Amino acid sequence: MLSAKPWKSDAVIRLFVSVLICIIAGSLAAALAHELQVGAKASLRFYPVSVAAFVLLGGALVMSRGVWTLDNAVKRMAICLACLYAGLLLVAWAVQIAWPQVAGAPTPVQTPSQMLISLLSFQGATLIWVALFLREHQLGWADAFGFRGHWLRAILVGAVVACVFLRVGLHLQNASQELMKHLLHLNPEEQLPVQTLRGAVSWGDRLMLGIPTILLAPVAEELLFRGILYPWIKRAGFPRLALWGTSLFFAGMHLNLEVFVPLFALALGLVALYEWTGNLLAPISAHVLFNALNFFLLYSQGGPAKG
Repeated sequence: MLSAKPWKSDAVIRLFVSVLICIIAGSLAAALAHELQVGAKASLRFYPVSVAAFVLLGGALVMSRGVWTLDNAVKRMAICLACLYAGLLLVAWAVQIAWPQVAGAPTPVQTPSQMLISLLSFQGATLIWVALFLREHQLGWADAFGFRGHWLRAILVGAVVACVFLRVGLHLQNASQELMKHLLHLNPEEQLPVQTLRGAVSWGDRLMLGIPTILLAPVAEELLFRGILYPWIKRAGFPRLALWGTSLFFAGMHLNLEVFVPLFALALGLVALYEWTGNLLAPISAHVLFNALNFFLLYSQGGPAKG
């Protein structure tokens, strides 16, 4: 049974704001990498816009990381939101400069380096912010997430659930595809990261992307969604919102209608695992193995040519 977690509300909010800022900054960093690669063809407007965006995002991060009290909370939040909103607008402008959108043109696929930047700016940054979050609560990783409690059983149970759910997830994804085609009249599209992985020709690129996809992403996402957000909302007195809301958030975060239902079902199962075992290693191991199996299937069934 999952024990109550002493997460402070202001610390949780600051954690998620910090992660959001890093995700936005990652988009800008990917655009910057693209412009540097283009070289002489790059637009000169991009660089002053990018510098201003980085400054504003940095200001938002500084405002979000300070201690919030009753006296300064409103002021800090107002400055943080103003910097964040202005920075977001400038990031959108910079991305538009880097990748001009032509009406009717398909969305450009991420390059391996751009996908790696995205992974590091979200999941990589999450690990750093969670470490600071735990320090603020004066807790270690094991005490915060129950890592010591029957850890081997938690890992094995998670692995079994991942193997069982893989088949269920594939059926749910196929059903979603048929629903999109025949009822919603939409053409299913793979997630952009999956497109990038599928297009990775060299084994160097595949390993560079596969390792963080299999190890980094599941750990960071489980810490954030199941380890912190779910118990925080549940402790506030909203157990149903905690279950359904965090699962919807997790599925929607991937921004792909084709995999929304299977990811939503996966999230519900990961919450149940955490509740049952009280050890976050259970959903982490399930998530890691689920990603690993999907990574293997991607290249064993119609993957790109070997490089």
